[in-house]
Amino acid sequence: MNDTSTDFSIIDTDLTVEGTLTCKGKLIIKGTVRGTLDGDTVVIAKEGMVRAKTRVARITIAGNFEGDIDASQELVILATGTCSGNVVCKTLAVEAKAKFNAQVNCKSFDENGSQGVLGTEDPG
Repeated sequence: MNDTSTDFSIIDTDLTVEGTLTCKGKLIIKGTVRGTLDGDTVVIAKEGMVRAKTRVARITIAGNFEGDIDASQELVILATGTCSGNVVCKTLAVEAKAKFNAQVNCKSFDENGSQGVLGTEDPG
């Protein structure tokens, strides 16, 4: 099976992972992750805690996140979620009552398809 959409992993509530974590498919974090996290789709559950430099396609935060996020597609922070640090993403959604305290740069694409970052250009 090479279809990554069927790959599914869980870091359960009593598990702590420290170091570099790389995953394919969907990763659900109910426990604690500290270090570096690379993956496709990451969901931090309500009871989950992540303190990491993170590079993913998509991330949904219902628990706690501290660190750097580079999300090539989307970042979603649910009402129970807390996110602090530095964020680079293409699409950002923050539900009411979520706690969001981060420096944010949203990726954009110009009419030629070249990638840029909104809000970082010098207007002068």
